[in-house]
Amino acid sequence: MTVWHWVRHGPTHEKTFVGWRDVPADLTDTAQIARLSDHLPTPAIVISSDLIRASATADVLHHPERERLPHTADLRELHFGVWDGMHFTEVAARDPELSRAYWETPGDVIPPGGESWNQTAARVNAVVDQLNAVHPDAHIIAVAHFGVILTQVQRAMGASPTEAMAHKIDNLSVTQLSHHKGEWDIGHINHVP
Repeated sequence: MTVWHWVRHGPTHEKTFVGWRDVPADLTDTAQIARLSDHLPTPAIVISSDLIRASATADVLHHPERERLPHTADLRELHFGVWDGMHFTEVAARDPELSRAYWETPGDVIPPGGESWNQTAARVNAVVDQLNAVHPDAHIIAVAHFGVILTQVQRAMGASPTEAMAHKIDNLSVTQLSHHKGEWDIGHINHVP
């Protein structure tokens, strides 16, 4: 069984859409980070998105018994395209129908210059499938983003994107999903140690 411990990166304090824009995480709450690290398993494999808010969060979870894999662009957040860096009200004013459809009927709706929920899920699923095949009996700590984690919650639930998006994913929380012979089990979603 491969047990995935999905960790959402530290907070960015951004008030605008943050997708592929590379903004740092606030990792100053060392007590919370210590609780998170203590909660996570050893030995384990650690992988992260290549965006600095995720890779830096993965770095602070270092432990001698955690093997750090190279970070990957395929674990990046949803790609918001031209909306990245815009406030929600600006996005709604610029693309009222498209932005509403993107959140209310996620799936194949694509923001200008970005990617759909389904495209994000496909690239994340490919990473997960590859690591499940290579590490069938491991604990994997994957430090990523809100949307990335929810694509995997959706997969484990066998649910729609809308049902998955109903879940809250806090910064520095852990969502535990297990994979065994093509079957998924949900341990917990959005646990904050």
